[in-house]
Amino acid sequence: MNFQGAGGTPGGVGSFIIGFVMMCSGFYLLLQSIDVSNSFTLGTSLYQMPVMGYTASITSGMLLVPFVFGIGMIFYDGRNRVGWALVVGSVSAMVIGVLAGLRFSMHHMSLFDLLTILVLAIGGLGLFLSSLRSH
Repeated sequence: MNFQGAGGTPGGVGSFIIGFVMMCSGFYLLLQSIDVSNSFTLGTSLYQMPVMGYTASITSGMLLVPFVFGIGMIFYDGRNRVGWALVVGSVSAMVIGVLAGLRFSMHHMSLFDLLTILVLAIGGLGLFLSSLRSH
């Protein structure tokens, strides 16, 4: 029986496993320390465009108007391309607005905590990748 190491190379299986565990735990701790918040409400201005010297804002509530008209057109005739375009366009604009409104922030942590997380994540990644190449 011809046994090979990690990734079919003669690299070390032990460093593969240790690196994988370190990398997974480090990235897990890093992602756990990030807060994600969103400011999406029906009155939030999603898009702004200049119109004759003024700034016109399109709110997320305004996106429901073409959505409702599109739904009505689809229920009247399921093959109506304009109705489908209104529904797909307004839902797409709402999803983009939600994603654009996301805010990321880190939890309060000490420098020691951050360094530990980074050493686990990046050190584990390096150990994991080095085990995949032949020595």
